[in-house]
Amino acid sequence: MNETCVLVRIVLVFAWIFAFGGGSYETKALGQVPESDIGALQRDAEAARAKPKPSAAKKQADIDFLTLLVKGGVFMIPIGVVSLMVVTFVIDRWIGLRTGKLFPADFRKSLNTMIRSGDVADPRDMYRLCQQSSSAAANVAATAIARTGRPQPEIASAAADALQRQVDRAYSNVRWLNLAAGIAPLLGLLGTVWGLIRAFHDTTQLTAGQNRADFLAVGIYEALVTTLAGLIVAIPAAIASHYFEGRITRVFGQIEEMMNELTRSLERFEGKARFDIIGRELVEVGSGLASVKPPVYIPPVPAAEKSDAKRSIKS
Repeated sequence: MNETCVLVRIVLVFAWIFAFGGGSYETKALGQVPESDIGALQRDAEAARAKPKPSAAKKQADIDFLTLLVKGGVFMIPIGVVSLMVVTFVIDRWIGLRTGKLFPADFRKSLNTMIRSGDVADPRDMYRLCQQSSSAAANVAATAIARTGRPQPEIASAAADALQRQVDRAYSNVRWLNLAAGIAPLLGLLGTVWGLIRAFHDTTQLTAGQNRADFLAVGIYEALVTTLAGLIVAIPAAIASHYFEGRITRVFGQIEEMMNELTRSLERFEGKARFDIIGRELVEVGSGLASVKPPVYIPPVPAAEKSDAKRSIKS
């Protein structure tokens, strides 16, 4: 009987533990959350999704480029002037250094045909062809053709001098682009140095309660605007200058090759005929080694001298 009572008591104890203690333990072990907490979490998630993303907020606070240029200060004025100079000379050289203006295809084809025709070619026809064109190649060729009949070194030297003059004329405005590419970054650097000096100076004037780091950061980024502007002007200027220099080298190299052929074609007239420019035409002024001399001017004799001469003859 006693053993039965003890056994019943043990069973009741385990049943109580399972009913009360075990249920709470299972609930904690499974991590169950009340319905009120779940609803609060859902509301927080929806509110978080409704908020703007950090990237969108960052885009709204992006830097305005035009406003930034205004903050560059007084040094933006010379940089702006240099930028206008770059645009002007780029347009000028783009028009002036066209192949059709320096070495037209029609002129090249016609002159090459005359050169390769051999003994049939007439320097006077070549010169008329050069007069019909205002290109750099025509000016150089006309200079060489006008010295037909002279020694070959003289013709080659005259053609080389004329070619160099045309090259210098073509390079004249390209040098301004080189200048702009060189001084624009220096102007920007000058503006940045001045801006940094002002930023540090203004920082020293702040009171103890003001934030020096934020004030200095604003001054530094505004000072760097001039360097950015100088590079924006200098890089296109350097690219344009390099492009135009390459075009000049290529076109005038072709003109020089044509001048070499022209000089060799005029060699057959050396010592045989001499040509010169009279008015706007090239005419032959001599044949062989002799040349036509200009007429000698004889002044008229006064009437008194004529009568004295007659008397002396009669006497």
